[in-house]
Amino acid sequence: MKRIVILLSSLLLLLTGCGGNTSDSSYEQITQEAAKEMMDTQEVIILDVREQDEYDSGHIPSAVLLPVGMIDEDTAAKVIPEKDSTVLVYCRSGNRSKTASAALADLGYTNIYEFGGINTWPYETEP
Repeated sequence: MKRIVILLSSLLLLLTGCGGNTSDSSYEQITQEAAKEMMDTQEVIILDVREQDEYDSGHIPSAVLLPVGMIDEDTAAKVIPEKDSTVLVYCRSGNRSKTASAALADLGYTNIYEFGGINTWPYETEP
């Protein structure tokens, strides 16, 4: 009987502890190559979550600025009016974009793709 309890407890821990992003509010992390392919082949919103001065120093063409610290229901709705829009999120190195992606997912946005930072972006940028 003791073995069964231990086995069931272990199984329960495995099922709950290794879930990763299984909640309704999640985003998908993709490669920069996949992000570029999406930009080239479908309608997307490219979201730069750095600060204004960073954005002004260079950004991905067509990117819209929404600093991570300013993301809330109102500011997100101005930039992303439809909750099911495809949104590609980046920052400088990939840390803020993860935070921003999680915040957007928590606000109910359903097609969020985080692709890291512009410091390793091998494609075109503009001032």
